[in-house]
Amino acid sequence: VQLQASGGGLVQAGGSLRLSCAASGLTFSTYTMGWFRQAPGKEREFVAAIGGGGSIKSYTNSVKGRFTISRDNAKKTVYLQMNALKPEDTAVYYCAANRRFYNVEQGSEYGYWGQGTQVTVSS
Repeated sequence: VQLQASGGGLVQAGGSLRLSCAASGLTFSTYTMGWFRQAPGKEREFVAAIGGGGSIKSYTNSVKGRFTISRDNAKKTVYLQMNALKPEDTAVYYCAANRRFYNVEQGSEYGYWGQGTQVTVSS
C-alpha cells in the first residue's frame, strides 16, 4: 500500500491550498481516509476524515468551516481543500487509511500512512 500526499507549499494567511493523497495497493473505496498534521514541537493531531462512500465526514473543531475533505474513488484520491488559512495551520500534513469509520480522530486506528507534505502559512 502506498499513499502519496502532495499539494503543500507556502501561502499567506487567508489564502488557500488543496492537498491531494493518491492511494495504491488497496481497495480504496472501502477505506476511510484521514488527514492529520504535526507542527514542530507538537503532537500529531487529527484534521479530518471521510468514509469510503464519501458521505460521512468528520473535522476537528479548529478547521470546521474552513477545510473540506473529499474523495474521488475512481481516481483513488482524497483531497483536503484548505481555505482561510492561518499561521497556526502550519504543519506537515499526512494522509492515512483506516479500514472503518471508527475512532477516526485516533491515529492508532490507521494502518497506512503517507509521507507528509509541508504547509507553511505566513502572517
